[in-house]
Amino acid sequence: MPRKNRNSKKKNKAAAAGGDNRQVAVNRKALYDYEILDRVEAGLVLTGTEIKSIRAGKVDLRDAYARVQDGELWLHGAHIAPYDSGSYMNHEPKRPRKLLVHRGEINDLGAQTAEKGLTLAALRLYLKNHHAKVELGVARGKRQYDKRRAIIDRERERQARQAMKEWRE
Repeated sequence: MPRKNRNSKKKNKAAAAGGDNRQVAVNRKALYDYEILDRVEAGLVLTGTEIKSIRAGKVDLRDAYARVQDGELWLHGAHIAPYDSGSYMNHEPKRPRKLLVHRGEINDLGAQTAEKGLTLAALRLYLKNHHAKVELGVARGKRQYDKRRAIIDRERERQARQAMKEWRE
């Protein structure tokens, strides 16, 4: 009887634990337009064709935001393209999608967004252990001069990194 490799079992468990962690979409516009105060991970309630479209990377979060309605958290404005091989039962691309978050977090997020000037922006969508997750950010809108300041800071940091790289060589 052939002897089993004990390490293969450990590798399979590690692969199952790590799973399919990959980023599908990032909302770069939200990172530019908003100052992110807090981040929250939420699961998505999806149909079969939606998850297939997400795995194919056909997602746009540019105008996506979340809102608390009737004690539940909903994602609005996220565009998940219809699945190419779908039938007449394909999903609606911009439909509101329910988000899965603990009740206490929903209450906290609802209280935070009730404040003036705060919103829940969708920052990124990713697959974690074969489940679609969305990262929400409690955000405050930046003013024009804040955006200019961020661009200047980013440029200075890039120049400093380049100078350090040249110095090391």
